[in-house]
Amino acid sequence: MKVDSLLLIALHESEGVGWKTINRIISNGELHEGLLSYDANDWRACGLSVEKANKLAKDFPSDVERKQIDLSNADDAGYRQHEAGVWNLTNRSKIRIITALDDIYPDTLRSSPQAPWVLYCIGDLHLLSRPGIAMVGTRMPTAYGRKIATMLSEELVRSGFMVVSGMARGIDSVVHDTALRSGGLTVAVLGAGVDVIYPPENRSLYEEIAAKGLIISEYPPGTKALPGFFPQRNRIIAGLTLGTVVVEADARSGSLITADLALEAGRDVFSVPGPVTSPKSRGTLDLIKQGAKMVTEARDIIEEYDSLLPKVASGTYNKERRAPRQEQPDELAGLTNDERQIYHMLEQGPGSLDDMIERTRWDFGHLHSVLLSLIIKKQITQLPGAIYKII
Repeated sequence: MKVDSLLLIALHESEGVGWKTINRIISNGELHEGLLSYDANDWRACGLSVEKANKLAKDFPSDVERKQIDLSNADDAGYRQHEAGVWNLTNRSKIRIITALDDIYPDTLRSSPQAPWVLYCIGDLHLLSRPGIAMVGTRMPTAYGRKIATMLSEELVRSGFMVVSGMARGIDSVVHDTALRSGGLTVAVLGAGVDVIYPPENRSLYEEIAAKGLIISEYPPGTKALPGFFPQRNRIIAGLTLGTVVVEADARSGSLITADLALEAGRDVFSVPGPVTSPKSRGTLDLIKQGAKMVTEARDIIEEYDSLLPKVASGTYNKERRAPRQEQPDELAGLTNDERQIYHMLEQGPGSLDDMIERTRWDFGHLHSVLLSLIIKKQITQLPGAIYKII
């Protein structure tokens, strides 16, 4: 297994060798030392072009030698064994390498389509075996999006789940930061080498995740971020978790790619509704129309995995800490159904009289009486210009 894992790492890092080529080699049972003597024809039989086959026939043995992978004495190799099935990039490196051939490779990810052959990791590898929920969204969230991302991720980690995201600007950063502030577990999947901080302004977040959580990437260290890497990265976010929550996303958001990949992997997709007039809600509302489960509170997610929660109890979860599900918060108990409808409408932000008439289809008299009742009950206040907001 040591030899196979090391050869897999060397193949993965060879120029011109992609996921499909490695899949052909492994499917044919040919991942062995004989690869070092492959000629151009052998490599062409693996699906490579003439140019790539010629280059690999020349370079692969020397690449292995240059990386100091001594297959006869793997423990003295340039990749040193750190623990069972885990390899350090060098003796002193914090980067550890896991291959799909190793026992520590996460089963959830292994069962997903086109699972990565190699993972480069910095941080706590035990997180790979924890139940996780992916949370993704726009890079330019609204105040509403930030609030709901904070609320959901805080409750999820307190319930024992780790939250997984891509450390991008916006919702991703909010999710990771909230998990850390709540004393929970978080995993960042990068669209660059595991040692490359992108975006650069997330340096402090990156360092904190590396110290308290886990950072992973399928790209060799030093690989710079490129646009095409992020959709590929998303399949790992989806595949590593039980379900994916989309918080805010416009109609062309990359978060919708993650949702599609989650479905392809047979995982659950959750979507947070937002104002119908907001471009940031178009993607999430479309997901709900297509069958994604609507999420208005963390319990909507947690209830899907009740059978897992006792197993998570060794972490931060305590079943007695779960608040019973309520139809309405206590402070709304004295409101009529119409008053609750207006209250929840204004939870999304201040609203004008004309906007509420259009959305409710009520006549002016009825809406005005409901608004007046909410003002009397000290639930909302009126601003200049017939604008209303929650107190």
